[in-house]
Amino acid sequence: MTSIQKYLLSQKDQKYRDFTLPLIPNVDEKAFIGVRLPIIKKHAKELNDKDRDIFLNSLPHQYHEENILHALILSNIKDYDEFLRRINIFLPYVSNWAVCDSICNKYLNKHLDKLIKEIYVWLKSKEIYRVRYAVKCLMNYYLGDEFKQEHLLKVEEVKLDDYYVKMMVAWYLATGLAKNYDSFIKPIEEKKFDKVTHNKAIQKAVESYRVSEEHKTYLKCLKVK
Repeated sequence: MTSIQKYLLSQKDQKYRDFTLPLIPNVDEKAFIGVRLPIIKKHAKELNDKDRDIFLNSLPHQYHEENILHALILSNIKDYDEFLRRINIFLPYVSNWAVCDSICNKYLNKHLDKLIKEIYVWLKSKEIYRVRYAVKCLMNYYLGDEFKQEHLLKVEEVKLDDYYVKMMVAWYLATGLAKNYDSFIKPIEEKKFDKVTHNKAIQKAVESYRVSEEHKTYLKCLKVK
């Protein structure tokens, strides 16, 4: 047992485990410790370079929380080339939305011209969480002033028939409706996406405080029965 595993096991919260485990797919009960996210975030920042590198090179991990820790360490990497190398190694081992969505690297904002090329490659993948992460990147870094119509067109081309990909696409569309309404309303009006994605995007947009009441009223009329 590694020192990181010992630490994570020492931070087990049984009530949190009982509540969270049913919410996360593809995790064996034996691989789920039950450690709260702030504790793992803190540990990700405390690891020295040597221990960090040993851990990142020790795939696959045994515990879900190790994968969360891995995602959070990647989120703290400032060097773009190192991040890209390590994220491409890690993504095949990501098996649920919780790990995927924990990868939030703010330093990528400085490398959008290079990152978009990688995103387009990821979107064509057959790996569920590589595609989900690609759409998440478009949502996090390429809306508002950074939005281009070609981004949305690339998402329309995604054909991977998976619930967790569809939910991320819906989240992306809903956020786009909040930030770039005129561009994102068109594929909704034209029903460019499957029924599940289409209706979930509308639901999320209607629930958002960032979408105007006028737009919400119109969106409700566009739901597919």
